[in-house]
Amino acid sequence: MAQDWKGRASLTGAAFANFLVISFVVSGETPGADDSVQEVVSFYADNDSKVTISAILSGISAVFFLFFVGSLGSVLQSAEGTTAGLSAVARAGGVVAAVGMLIFAGLMFTLGDTAESLEPAATQALNALNADFFFPLAAGMATFLFASGLVVVRSGGLPQWLGWAALVIGVASVTPVGFFAFLASILWVLVASIVLALGRAGGPAASAP
Repeated sequence: MAQDWKGRASLTGAAFANFLVISFVVSGETPGADDSVQEVVSFYADNDSKVTISAILSGISAVFFLFFVGSLGSVLQSAEGTTAGLSAVARAGGVVAAVGMLIFAGLMFTLGDTAESLEPAATQALNALNADFFFPLAAGMATFLFASGLVVVRSGGLPQWLGWAALVIGVASVTPVGFFAFLASILWVLVASIVLALGRAGGPAASAP
């Protein structure tokens, strides 16, 4: 019974990926930081309901991500044994990444909720933050993936190829291709979530690297 529960807990990573992708689809492409005031205000006035729903879905995805970070962190800690330093770093990075997601969700919700009541300049400022305030998310996700990858490559807990993939994506997260690295990180969490769930459903041996 406990093994089944742990397997289901691992699937919170899959729930995170699905909710986040759906939130992207619902909102569509939002204005950039350098778009004109008229373009920004018009977009949020015309799409306020979509933006608000997208923000709520994004916030829910962040909650699922935190549960996945806890589930994966316990696996990494068991793999490290008594020297569970990197697994703690991975957990901390996951928390920072979730905070970054919630910041974006909060900005999006505010833009959707106040699109027709705020001054145009204020809406443009919020949109600029929504477009460019990515440091908490990028740094947190890079830390989460890089630390997780190091644990997997050195100690196991997940297949080795997932460890190497996490290292590559983690490094790419803090480069100019960071947006595409974030998309890749969503896929990594989805795959890792399924691998963990299948391994736990089949017993401890199935989750060995």
